[in-house]
Amino acid sequence: MSAGGAEGPGADTERLWRLAVATLDGNWEHDHTVPSRTLYPHQWSWDSAFIAVGLAHVRPDRAWRELESLFRAQWADGRVPHIVFNPRLPVGAYFPGPEFWASDRADGAPAAATSGLVQPPVHALTAWLAYRRAPSDAARAALARLYPRLVAQQRYLATRRDVGGGGLACVVHPWESGLDNSPAWDGPMAAVPADVAVMRAYRRHDTRHAPAAHRPTDLDYARYVAIVAGYRDGGYRDDDLGRRHPFLVECPLFNAAAGAAEHALARIAPLVGADPGPHRERAAGITEALVRRLYDPRTGTFRPRDLRTGRLVPARTVLGLAPLILPDLPAPQVAAVVTEACSARFGVARQMDRPLPSYDRTAPDFEPLRYWRGPSWMNINWLVRRGLLAHGRADLADGLRRSMLGLVAGAGCHEYFHPDTGAGLGSPAFGWTAALVLDLLAREPAPAGAAGGRPAV
Repeated sequence: MSAGGAEGPGADTERLWRLAVATLDGNWEHDHTVPSRTLYPHQWSWDSAFIAVGLAHVRPDRAWRELESLFRAQWADGRVPHIVFNPRLPVGAYFPGPEFWASDRADGAPAAATSGLVQPPVHALTAWLAYRRAPSDAARAALARLYPRLVAQQRYLATRRDVGGGGLACVVHPWESGLDNSPAWDGPMAAVPADVAVMRAYRRHDTRHAPAAHRPTDLDYARYVAIVAGYRDGGYRDDDLGRRHPFLVECPLFNAAAGAAEHALARIAPLVGADPGPHRERAAGITEALVRRLYDPRTGTFRPRDLRTGRLVPARTVLGLAPLILPDLPAPQVAAVVTEACSARFGVARQMDRPLPSYDRTAPDFEPLRYWRGPSWMNINWLVRRGLLAHGRADLADGLRRSMLGLVAGAGCHEYFHPDTGAGLGSPAFGWTAALVLDLLAREPAPAGAAGGRPAV
């Protein structure tokens, strides 16, 4: 799918710019941006990070408010919760809501009601990009305030979550990966005991806003709830996870984000009077551990490792492309992952006929409509594009950019898109889609007179 007129200056570029700015403005909620006004009415962790990238182009002050509001809800142990709940909303506005998470009963939780899980640590990277886009004394002061919190986030993942002892953080729930319903989790999830009847006690919010055929099944949700309930009832403690927790997986995307965060912190450190050296050392260690533990030389891609079985999961998903964002990824792995990206499974090319899917489109269980089991997502595409640029494949990155802009030009700022037709799926007026469109367009000057427009630098 081509972006058509969205590629260069013109009416379509101006339309996309205005649409994206209007979407972000419409989703602004006093000190943060909601992912959408329908399905996601609270603040989500990695959504806020991606949204800050777009806000830096048009509302730089909001970009920093976005990140700082999230990190005000950081736990004492350094974890950044994946949801910060808006106390202005009524009980039942989202499931599972604050009453289910019961963070107020956990040691070290903030005053705000939050979840007890985390999401991929893309925040240091996006903070650095926001600063680079709109440098100022105020932006540097915001970086100085965020820096110790970003360091604490990284320390939490490197210490409390290195359950496998190999230098990688593990996720304790599919929601922590960001790719909630990916086929990558089918094997580990199948081992989680759960009864679908438990869902009779709850009212799912998601299927009121999207067809059930597009969303995780009730059995999936029963397992999600069971994993959270066990973690919550243990006070969200991370000690002895290997003995008592049912879902423990080392994820390529999650750990690539942690490595990219250390590279970003090495850039930020001199600006705030800190030493970049330890960040560079930790970044190198994460890259080495990723290659050693998650790279599969037989298939030439990265795969999650199920710590319960010790085996790499068989599904070939877009997670395997994410380590491209590491600038120090060794050349053999770069070449192999680029080959995987360009294969019929994912179809990255200079001229893309179809969007980049979230799962191997040649797999027999590929589902083009179901959440993370086939559809194309703007944030993952944006990460893969950054990785291609980092490793000298501007030709492929340009093809992916045109494809991404084409999705929004054709369907609007949807949550995700059909991987064959490009039709918009999930929530409309979605925050990170709008934000990342602005980032893609900003290599050209903002259209004259466009709302929130400013020249690219």
